[in-house]
Amino acid sequence: MISVFDLFLLSVALAMDCFTVSIMGGVILRRPIGNAIVRMAVLFGLFQAAMPFFGWLGTANFSHYIEAVDHWIAFGLLAFIGGKMVWESFGEEEQQSFNPLSLRTQLLLAVATSIDALAIGISMACLGYERLSQLSLPLLMIGVVSLLFSLLGYWLGVRFGRMIARRLKPGLVGGVVLLFIGVKVLVSHLLG
Repeated sequence: MISVFDLFLLSVALAMDCFTVSIMGGVILRRPIGNAIVRMAVLFGLFQAAMPFFGWLGTANFSHYIEAVDHWIAFGLLAFIGGKMVWESFGEEEQQSFNPLSLRTQLLLAVATSIDALAIGISMACLGYERLSQLSLPLLMIGVVSLLFSLLGYWLGVRFGRMIARRLKPGLVGGVVLLFIGVKVLVSHLLG
């Protein structure tokens, strides 16, 4: 079993992708939009907490299938979304369709940024987490930290987004960030 401090560090590490994507969303939107941003943060927290649960749950039955491709799925989703953002950043402003407020986009980002958390659930099963009651604190901590980091990231993106948007194309920067996260996930899994 993992200590509470180590669980917190693990939660922060998992939340970093949510944090980065939320900053990008704030930079693109450049204004606070309460309900949709809270929804995005809740989705990020929910998926970050749910994926380790599914990894833990499926360990006995099909973990070897997921482990073999989880990094490719995360990379593919992030590369698709990021590539689309980069492509659209070179079009006219009115033609850009990437919308961080769209439920569909938020769900795709929540899934893409949390797929690598499946491996955490598999690891937890190997570390002696045998009952769901033992998993409740780690899952709650992962979800809450991801939610809070998402809200903070969005706020930072809105706060400093105007300054950044004057110098750079937010869609281009956001797309490159998503591509970078996808490559990071892929490389970290392939190189061990």
